[in-house]
Amino acid sequence: MMELINRVFGSRLGSKDDAKARLKLLLVHDQVDLSPAQLDSMKAEIIEVIGRYVEIDRDSVDFKLERSNGEIALVSNVPVRRVVARAV
Repeated sequence: MMELINRVFGSRLGSKDDAKARLKLLLVHDQVDLSPAQLDSMKAEIIEVIGRYVEIDRDSVDFKLERSNGEIALVSNVPVRRVVARAV
């Protein structure tokens, strides 16, 4: 979970801002009712499916939950290296 927070907000935040960002993230997670383990599992499954079609930079994949306009969204950034040739 902390890895996700550090990726999302990096180390550029001060302790006050860092605490505020963590609280915000935790509140969103509570509203979605996903544990950190469930979110990690979902991330792994999504990466697996995307990996069937394209080669991705797995170290740079980023998933986060954001709240906007009263809705919660799963936002992802999945860097694609190349399309994988597949038999149809």
